[in-house]
Amino acid sequence: MSYTYSDLGWSNHFAAQEAAPEADRIFRITAVHRDRLTGFSPRGERVLLPRAGQSTGSFAVGDWVDANQDGLIDRTLERNTLLSRRAAGSGAQSQLIAANVDVLFITSSCNADFNVARLERYLALAHQAGCYPVVVLTKADTCGDPQGFVRQAETLEPFLTVLAVNAHDENDLRQVLAWCPRGQTGALVGSSGVGKTTLTNGLSRSTDATAAIREDDAKGRHTTTARALRPMTNGGWLIDTPGMRALRMLDNTDGIDEVFADLVELSHDCQFSDCSHGSEPGCAIQAAIQAGVLDSDRLRRWQKLLREDRMNSETVAEARARDKAFGKMVRSVMKDKKGRKGL
Repeated sequence: MSYTYSDLGWSNHFAAQEAAPEADRIFRITAVHRDRLTGFSPRGERVLLPRAGQSTGSFAVGDWVDANQDGLIDRTLERNTLLSRRAAGSGAQSQLIAANVDVLFITSSCNADFNVARLERYLALAHQAGCYPVVVLTKADTCGDPQGFVRQAETLEPFLTVLAVNAHDENDLRQVLAWCPRGQTGALVGSSGVGKTTLTNGLSRSTDATAAIREDDAKGRHTTTARALRPMTNGGWLIDTPGMRALRMLDNTDGIDEVFADLVELSHDCQFSDCSHGSEPGCAIQAAIQAGVLDSDRLRRWQKLLREDRMNSETVAEARARDKAFGKMVRSVMKDKKGRKGL
């Protein structure tokens, strides 16, 4: 099948950077490997290589790049959207998840895996990146009341799109496909075992085998281990990501505020501008909790994400400065204690 640049997701955002893309130079990254990348253009697929000293980790599936005749990448076009998280380990480095995504399909399942706090994390990720979030609740056919899970998800933010689907049902798959039409790009995120692989297979007609589900924990034995861009049956594109054990916030303040816009709005009515929403007088958020119109758990989840984002977003220098200041305070306290003992 042949594709035009428009079919591959090219938009005015990229046309402003490259008015007349050449099929032997402009590629969309479809896979990122340890030492190479796979790119795709209207002329087909090609192996691409980063420049000397550049890691493949600086590229994301979905990126648009300009490569020379040897396949060496000269530049990455400015991204329209970028999904990232804090990388494992120390430091404030980010790990790229996917680039130039229009719709983020946030998957959970209609069973014990359903977790409101996890959904809020992914919603913050979507808003920070500028993607449209769609919550997809899988395994609706195995649940007696899937609409109960839908209602819980819908309370997380106004006008949130929530779909309960059976990934083996054509009508349900069409509901998902409708949110990512031809030339658009969607990404599937969620924890392992929620049915992302089965959903991907249905949306893209992939033939990956999914092992049987264990009844006790609803976990599938097959898991995605690498990100890849693949065509969907309606002409859209799908990036399936590995199951994430942890989605740690990094520079996500705006996204978090958008998910918890109701609390942000209430905080403006607090008596003190630096209100911690604890025991201070005149706290509008605590008043709402006492009146029964706000769940205290929602406040705790908001504060937890903000604290995590603040800590993870520190630069190494800032973290060292904080640790140094804390160490200085401890030494001062210990010195004061010794002085008191000598009295």
